[in-house]
Amino acid sequence: MPSIKKPVHKPLSDLEHRVLKVLWSSGSATSEQVQAALLPQHPLKDSTIRTVLRRLLEKGYATHRVEGRTFIYSGTEAPQSVAVRAFRQIIDRFCQGSVEQLLTGMVEHEMIDGKELQKLVSSLTKKKEK
Repeated sequence: MPSIKKPVHKPLSDLEHRVLKVLWSSGSATSEQVQAALLPQHPLKDSTIRTVLRRLLEKGYATHRVEGRTFIYSGTEAPQSVAVRAFRQIIDRFCQGSVEQLLTGMVEHEMIDGKELQKLVSSLTKKKEK
């Protein structure tokens, strides 16, 4: 029985993220459509776009279907799911898996203030009660 390769879900590079944003905003796109969407700020060769799309497939962030001879790509997960995974990687890598350590650091470095954190706790408590 052949083994099925599971997606790796390695972190995204900046360019991979930009390409994935195009797929999310359009729902699905060909490599040419991705290239055109990125063109104003990031003129890239077709081969570069195809390489990035292939990497997104390998990492499990994108999938594709074939229509005729054209590959049509789409994201496999919603942006929020990808953000949660990235957040988890940061917590594991820099905070020894502790969400508390991350949030404490965010308050200490004024990324979030105590009032915002209290509001978040209140909101999460209400959602948990429902």
